[in-house]
Amino acid sequence: MCLAIPGKIKSIESKMDGLFRMAKVQFGGIVKEASLEMVPHAKEGDYVLVHVGVAITVVDEAEAQKTFEYLAEIGEIDELIEHTQV
Repeated sequence: MCLAIPGKIKSIESKMDGLFRMAKVQFGGIVKEASLEMVPHAKEGDYVLVHVGVAITVVDEAEAQKTFEYLAEIGEIDELIEHTQV
């Protein structure tokens, strides 16, 4: 199953002479890199849903926390973070 995982943008950096915006996104205790090309308005501190290395939408903090809690309850959070290819 493929899911998008919520994470908090910790920092943003331009790559390839400003052509791409990449973010360091925190998923619980893990930080991975994700593309911001689909959410050009995203900024540091925002929560985004990340699917296969791409932030696909900005979500509010309450929704992100609710999703994390649900994933933890069903025992999927560790596996999902391991398989998030960011």
